[in-house]
Amino acid sequence: MPIYEYECNDCGHKLEAIQKLSDDPLKDCPDCGQGSLKKLISAAGFRLKGSGWYETDFKSGNKKNVAGSAADSGSKSAAAGCGTGCGCAATSD
Repeated sequence: MPIYEYECNDCGHKLEAIQKLSDDPLKDCPDCGQGSLKKLISAAGFRLKGSGWYETDFKSGNKKNVAGSAADSGSKSAAAGCGTGCGCAATSD
């Protein structure tokens, strides 16, 4: 889900809100209670939620930060394989 940034035109309070794309923009400021929140333009932020998202999903090469990886242990099989123990061709010596 996207993370949106808002700022109140009356009191200057800033906040972030996790919302669905289909949700209406927030209007009421939680700080002053006025209906003058505006959505800010900022870098896109999102949260990966649920099962199936792993640390290595969007990394490649030597950027994997997995315990027992080639960088940590210096093992030949860990350097050549995917490191998941799945039995794929990449993990065999």
